[in-house]
Amino acid sequence: MLRETGNIGSAGTKASAAAAPEEAYRGSPGADGTGARGLGMTLSLAAPAPLLRLPRRAPARALAVISRLSRWIAPHALPQASSLLRWIAPQALTQTLSLARCALEQVLGVVLRLPRWSAGRTLAPTARARTPQTLPPRGATPRASALAIGLGAAACLSACTVGPQYKGPPATKLTDFHNSAAVDSRQPEAPAPPFETWWTGFRDPVLTHIVERALEQNLDLAAAIARVDQARAVAREAGAKLLPAGTAAASAGQLYQSLNSPIGTIGRHLPGYDRNQILYDADVGAQWEIDLFGGLRRGAEAARDEAAAAEAQQLGVRISIVAEAADSYFQARGDQVRLAIAQSQVETDTRLLELVRLRFSRGASAEKEVAQAEALLAQARATIPPLRTALEAQLNRLDVLMGAQPGTYASELSKSADIPSAPAIPPGQNASDLLRRRPDVIAAERRLAASNARIGVAIAEYYPKVSLSALLGFESLSASHLWSAESFQPEATAGLRWRLFDFGKVDAEVAQANSANAQVLLTYRQTVLRATEDVENSFMALAQLELQTHDLVNEVDALARARDASQRSYLAGASSLTDVLDADRQSLVAQDELARTRADTDRAAVMSFRALGGGWSM
Repeated sequence: MLRETGNIGSAGTKASAAAAPEEAYRGSPGADGTGARGLGMTLSLAAPAPLLRLPRRAPARALAVISRLSRWIAPHALPQASSLLRWIAPQALTQTLSLARCALEQVLGVVLRLPRWSAGRTLAPTARARTPQTLPPRGATPRASALAIGLGAAACLSACTVGPQYKGPPATKLTDFHNSAAVDSRQPEAPAPPFETWWTGFRDPVLTHIVERALEQNLDLAAAIARVDQARAVAREAGAKLLPAGTAAASAGQLYQSLNSPIGTIGRHLPGYDRNQILYDADVGAQWEIDLFGGLRRGAEAARDEAAAAEAQQLGVRISIVAEAADSYFQARGDQVRLAIAQSQVETDTRLLELVRLRFSRGASAEKEVAQAEALLAQARATIPPLRTALEAQLNRLDVLMGAQPGTYASELSKSADIPSAPAIPPGQNASDLLRRRPDVIAAERRLAASNARIGVAIAEYYPKVSLSALLGFESLSASHLWSAESFQPEATAGLRWRLFDFGKVDAEVAQANSANAQVLLTYRQTVLRATEDVENSFMALAQLELQTHDLVNEVDALARARDASQRSYLAGASSLTDVLDADRQSLVAQDELARTRADTDRAAVMSFRALGGGWSM
């Protein structure tokens, strides 16, 4: 039977029965003249067959069209090609010489490691008897040695990789923190905790429980872990491109052949021709792109670096979640203490108002004093709603950080507690440690390595790409003969693709990769500077807030004594109510400021641990 050619299988180009008759797959008569059959594999440098076979007169028309196009294109394309060659030639020559040098070194290494059996043939018989290890193994021939050298050369060529080699992060000269002395001079009650679990240094079991729950249930952290898995899968995919890929396919198709088609016109006159045709096809194939110049290896390297950057980002999210949970907790505790102070002040002002009204009823006080006491009570009550609003916001924030709906865990913090004291910062901190501990710095450095590898990916486009494909298949018009030797049709193809002329597209890709690398380098340096800025700011805030807390403690004590003295004097009739009201107002403001400053001190300590990259194990 005859059928149209040009069918494309799942693994490459497939020869048809018309284009490759049965005799093409039969072996020639053997040396013994028995005519035993063999299988002939064809190795060709070809592209996939066209989907539709052109008529016989099509080549002449195509040649005419090509001739006319060439006469039109030549005056325009030749100047462009000439200028492109003048630009590419020096760079291509440099890269080619570098690759040749690399390949030569590898080949020489392989050759020197080969058994030097050929030297044994020139030795005397006695010398050969004394050195049996120089004799070639059974079956070894100079052709086998040449084949080994050729395979070694191919392997060495594939080991040469274009593009700049990454030599690590750029040297960054950093001096010691100029605010570290202020932090080292602190005298906190709690010792310095380990960096990995710095929140335990506050010695607050509620805080520890909240942080542990946030690490287990936070959705942002879960999303970051998913991004890490995605980046690792991309890296595995990029690495798999270096290996051969195998496919398997099977199909059965029915065709009702047209009698007016080229095949039908010929086949209708043949005896036994049937328009109803069923074609059975089963094949397995393999494809492999040989990475001669390292473009795929550079791509895999960039994917691995991006995966490492994603892992560092996940650590950064972990640090942020822990710091935000601790920050919200201390704000909530501060709001609770401030709310308790405001409520206590309301109770005090209520008693004062009752006292003033009692004195007014007895004629010992004026109506003005009653109005002043009422105003002071209203002022104290007005401070409560904003504090309750802020407290509710922080409790809701904690619930979201713990991956729950707002209000889920609010009851656990319903009981007010004192604000814990900030622990000490581990001494001996220097700026160079940030390059190893800060996840954002680590991620920026890995992105820099990835962008460097992408330069090699772009440069590899200057060089040819070689691919190999093989197909072992069976094709037959009868299912009963599908697995017979006559239906077997193997094929092997070697492909070459080289972007010789693209009018500067590869140049633009290389320039784009270089510019992206320069941008990532600047981003890395900026990240390092911002990391040092975070540490300096948090250190200064922690030191100054502790000094402010110490002064506020003294102020609160003094104002409390002054208020008590003014109230005793007022009750004795030695002073006016105005003195009592002023002392009471100043005491309320000082107590509220002290509670806020103590919470801010703990928050500054949290920011210091966060800025130093604490919260994960190296």
